[in-house]
Amino acid sequence: MGEVQETVVEDFQGNLPIELDLKLTGYETATTVGDNIYVIGKSDDESNLTACVRILDKSNGQWGDATVLGTQPAICKGHSAVLVNNDRILVLKKDSTPDDCTWFLEVDTAFVREQKKILDTEVVAWSKGVNGDGPKPIVISGPSGVGKGTLITKLMNEFPSMFGFSVSHTTRAPRNKEKNGIHYHFTERMVMEKDIKNGKFLESASVHGNLYGTSVEAVDVVSDAGKRCILDIDVQGARSVRANSLEAIFIFICPPSFEVLEQRLRAR
Repeated sequence: MGEVQETVVEDFQGNLPIELDLKLTGYETATTVGDNIYVIGKSDDESNLTACVRILDKSNGQWGDATVLGTQPAICKGHSAVLVNNDRILVLKKDSTPDDCTWFLEVDTAFVREQKKILDTEVVAWSKGVNGDGPKPIVISGPSGVGKGTLITKLMNEFPSMFGFSVSHTTRAPRNKEKNGIHYHFTERMVMEKDIKNGKFLESASVHGNLYGTSVEAVDVVSDAGKRCILDIDVQGARSVRANSLEAIFIFICPPSFEVLEQRLRAR
């Protein structure tokens, strides 16, 4: 998944040793994770396709392809790879800009395991990384009418240079005075369903017949601007983000009482 990671790369050793002769080109790397060897990259006449992933099962020597989710890194002329926490591979692209050189290939994270069950196939997921002490996103959740929007507006007004708001996607039609790209990214249902399937969303939910969700790209836009991203999502969405590999701070807003919450919802 295309998420923001807080990672300090220390004592980089390169690829882990492998036991089989894979006959790799100079543009490919091989990393062992459990019984699988993940080969990243593919050499052709002109360039290295870093996003290409092949899997070799060490137990039977069989090659297999994986469903690749998330926003994939752009073409580059070579890369290095190293295993991190036994569940993801850190990929450092050569000759890339600082905001595009660090990527993760998730191979055994909670998100990948969940997607394997859903899709019933081998799954890997790309996610963009930040090298250094990047700020963790903040997920603010709570029931409808609790005041999440009011608190976020106050925070954004008082600290505009520190925080940025992640604009959600929805398939519903715009309401009065709502602007595309500011209040929501308004999109077609077929397009959003395809992007959800391809792992481009951190969370999504169906509400009153319409889809709502937070895309990986929306979080990256805020992070690339050097701000801490704020996500305003409901409880269901917060659970999905927690199950994802995104490292975030979760804040749950409680109403003063159920009676007060009921009054606010009825007033709407």
